[in-house]
Amino acid sequence: MSESKTLIEELIDLLEGIEGDFSQVLKLADYGNNVDRIMGGAKSLAMLAPPDHALHMISDYAALCKAVGYKASQITDNEQFFDVCVAVLLDATETLSTLLSNIHEDGKVLRETIPQAFIERLRWVSSQFSEAYSMSVGTGATPQKLKQSEIDDLLKKLGL
Repeated sequence: MSESKTLIEELIDLLEGIEGDFSQVLKLADYGNNVDRIMGGAKSLAMLAPPDHALHMISDYAALCKAVGYKASQITDNEQFFDVCVAVLLDATETLSTLLSNIHEDGKVLRETIPQAFIERLRWVSSQFSEAYSMSVGTGATPQKLKQSEIDDLLKKLGL
């Protein structure tokens, strides 16, 4: 838990550091890598938790953040879209922090902490990425594509 809170602080620092600086777009891959660590930890712990435990929601929410971070790191010619992605990820990371701080709450209560306006922005951002954008970067493996339907499925799984 304390590692996740430290990672959240690092993620916010990273995003604030690149905000408005399109030349640092590749740093969004670092964002994806770090949020992946939160996702992995939550996913591992969730295997021991009941189905509606907050850990499942945190894992799925972090997966969305990771996908947007990795996809946004591949933006090559749209500075305004980069700015929007960084802003959405800042909001998302702050919400992830809220979820982690309220990990002992019921999943239904946690869902209510995620603003509907944010969900709409996230859906819009994810719909802007073509299938050419990979949800992972630089692994040497065949890139895994995250289709819009998969993002919608994650949102549905989150109850959003």
